[in-house]
Formats: sequence, structure tokens, C-alpha cells
Amino acid sequence: MGRRISIAAVAIALIGLVGFCILGWRSAIPPLERSPDPASFRAEAIARGEILSVEGHCVSCHIRPGGQPLAGGYGVNTPFGVVHGTNITPDTQTGIGRWSLPAFTRAMREGVSRDGHHLYAAFPYTAFTELSDDDINALYAYLMTRTPVSATIPPNTVPFPLNIRLLEEGWKILFFRRKAFQPNQAKSSEWNRGAYLSEAVSDCGGCHTPRNALGAEELRHAYAGAVIDHWIAPPLTDANPSPVPWTEEELSSYLRTGVGRLHGAAIGALMTPVVRDALDVPVVPDADVRALATYFSDINHAGARVSNVKATVTEAMKTSAPRREEEYDADANLYASACLSCHYNAETGPLEKRPELALNSALALPEPTNFIQPVLRGVGSKDGAPGLVMPAYASSLSDAEVARIGAYLRRTCTTRPPWPDLEKNVSAARRQLAKSQ
Repeated sequence: MGRRISIAAVAIALIGLVGFCILGWRSAIPPLERSPDPASFRAEAIARGEILSVEGHCVSCHIRPGGQPLAGGYGVNTPFGVVHGTNITPDTQTGIGRWSLPAFTRAMREGVSRDGHHLYAAFPYTAFTELSDDDINALYAYLMTRTPVSATIPPNTVPFPLNIRLLEEGWKILFFRRKAFQPNQAKSSEWNRGAYLSEAVSDCGGCHTPRNALGAEELRHAYAGAVIDHWIAPPLTDANPSPVPWTEEELSSYLRTGVGRLHGAAIGALMTPVVRDALDVPVVPDADVRALATYFSDINHAGARVSNVKATVTEAMKTSAPRREEEYDADANLYASACLSCHYNAETGPLEKRPELALNSALALPEPTNFIQPVLRGVGSKDGAPGLVMPAYASSLSDAEVARIGAYLRRTCTTRPPWPDLEKNVSAARRQLAKSQ
């Protein structure tokens, strides 16, 4: 009896395995004999594709340091290993020059390469699946009219058995649904344009939505914030801890220029490419930036809190410099000597080029990550908003001193409880920084 049960179990397992293989198998789409003639694409489609490519951050993921745009090589760090962006120039040997439009469309909509292998979800086909036909056609026209670049991509570091591409079918069964973008008929056309750009083009949820243990976005907590590359991508909902709400005006400025007068500057590996390599590029229409601002200010419920902005800013100005009673406070003096000259706003009000720390979400987040990282790393001329730089203090301040400044700012600029284990967090961030250099 036991033997029969074992044989039946093995048979069922084999049938299931065969069924899974059949379900996950994708046929190759025949390659083109040669790359499409650039003259075969309409100028309007190419121009539209360029805008979409910029708004979708294509270059950010498809360029290695010092490499050619769209030629691939950038390493996306995932919990399962490094996945490198591929060459998406029309090179016929190492790029997508022999890909037909149906092959390109399948990759964008289903996450399947021309030769039939499944793509890792580090490529955000989970968002691109919502792109319209016209936009996919425009992207194809733009990419196929770029200069071909021959480039070899470094191997991915995803370990066995996770590197078996067929297993991606299981991930897709659990977490991926092909769908078209559905406008919200109760919202304005501008709001829906912002929603489409966020969900289908720019994949804002890719950084700002938490993920489960298998790397899938927890869509029931959309835009609730996540940790990405040792930075915190804060919530974009009304759970965002910024003292001042992200109004349309403030968010439009931030997305377009990388800095908001009432929120500070985009820095680090998260938002800098979104702004400097995308939304501040001249080809991106102001209307699209405004649409994104409209969408996110609505889901942030900024309008319900805008009446408190003036009072909040007034209170923040009171903390812009150490108070008279802190004259003999060692932590206040340390802050004054290291930071005050660049962050003092009490007499002028908050300025774009002088971020007011009491209005910055980094101090209000439950973890000190976004405070520690810029203090240790600094902000270079290419890392933040144009014209805004900050020295790195990793070599001049000890872990204890960075922790003291953070503790001082947390208790004087916010009403939040102290960060626990602050010095240990600084030490851990310093070790991680040393490994990355």
C-alpha cells in the first residue's frame, strides 16, 4: 500500500512538473534579417518614444558607469543577486536590432525575451504591461533609431536554482497579471495622466511600494514606502512623514528641479536619476510633471492639510539655529560647527538651496537611514539638485558624533521619539559605505 502511494506521489509530481514546463514554455519569435530602417519610422513616433524613454528611466537601468546610453551593464541589486540591464540599442549582435515589434511588445507586456526565455522582474514589465499600444510602438521606434552599440553585458549573479528562467513562470503565476491601464472615470484627465505615468511608464511603485519575500510588490500597500539600496523611499500616501504636505506646487518643483523649498533636495541613488536623468530633461512636457504632481498630491491628501503649512513653517524657523539656552549644549554646538552655515534659515525663511532640516522627512522617518547616508557620503555636484552640494563627513566625524547630531536634530526639530541604537546604525552604514567604495 505504501509503495503504491509513493509511486502515485511521484507520478503526480512528474505530471505537475511536465505541466509546469508546458505552461512556462514560450516559443522564440523569429529574428529580423536586418535591423529596421530608421527612415521607416514616423518622426512623431520617434519624438514620442524619446519622451517615454526618458520618463521611464530607460537610460538609468541600461547604462554602465562610463558606458554608452542604452547599451546596458547597470547592475540592479536585488535580494537574489545582481541583475544587469541589457543592451537595448539596435545592434544586431548584442542588442535588439533583430527584434520585431511583436517581440518587443511581448517583452514589455509579458516579460519574455525574443528567444523565449523569461525576464527577471528587475525589468519592470509588471508596470510596462499597462502601456498602450501606441506608446509601445513609439518606444520601439525611438530605440530602433538610436546608434547601434556593440556591448557585452556582465553575467548576472542570481544563484542556482533561481537562475533557471523557467521558474519565473511560477513567480508570474503568483504575482503577475497582464492588464491594460484603466482610467478612473471619477477623476480628471490630468489625474489619470499622472496615474498612467506613475503606474505604467515611470514605475514609481517599483521603489516606493514594499515587497514581499519573493520580491513582488505588496500592492495592498501601494506607495507605502520601502528600503532600496540602503536608502528609504518614503511613503507617497498620507503616511508620508514630511511636516508639510506635498502640494501640487511643491511636488511639481521637486520633480522638475530636484528641490522643493519646503521639503529639501533629491539626493542619493533613489531620486537623483528620477529628476536629473528624467523629469528635468527638456523633452519632458511640463504638463506631464504637473500630472504626476496632481496624482500624488491627491493620494497624499495634501489639500486636507494645506491650511497648517504656514504655522508649521513658522515653528520650523524657530529651530533653524540653536537657541540661546543651548549655548552650553555640546550636541547643539557640534551641530552648529558642522552644519549650521549651510542649513540656517531663521532670518530668510526656507530657501531651495539651503534645505531646512526641520521640514525634511529624513528626520521624521522611523529609521535614521536617510539622515545618516548623506552625512557620511555627502552630496556631489551630480548627486542631487543642480548647484546643491554637501561635504562628506565620513572622514571627519566619528560614529558617535554623527549620532549626536542626529539625536539633537531629532529631539529639537521633530516631536518624534528618539531613534534607538543610533550609533550602531551609523556604524553599520559606515561599513556598508566602505564595502561599496
